[in-house]
Amino acid sequence: MADHDITVTPGSENVFADLGVADPEEELAKAQLASHIRTTVGRRKLTQARAATLMGLDQPKVSALMNGRLTGFSSDRLLRCLTALGQDVDIVVRGHAKTDARGRVRVVDAVT
Repeated sequence: MADHDITVTPGSENVFADLGVADPEEELAKAQLASHIRTTVGRRKLTQARAATLMGLDQPKVSALMNGRLTGFSSDRLLRCLTALGQDVDIVVRGHAKTDARGRVRVVDAVT
């Protein structure tokens, strides 16, 4: 087996930024919201058809959402899906430690 030099580049906390995606924070937040939706649907043992009815979507859109295909889903739409599934969503805005630094958007799990 030949020895090969492997270059490793450390990533940031946002894979979308690392990949050069436009609006990486928005894309990461959407991915995290979609993950919460998948978890909620799974925990409640909902079929995609039942989840679609609850969220006001058609089943193919739920399939896309469950498989991480988020084209056509805004953060607002994903938030509405979560609340339709009985999830409370709290949005907290706070100042950044460095006043000249750009703020960030992140989705966190509440420990209940």
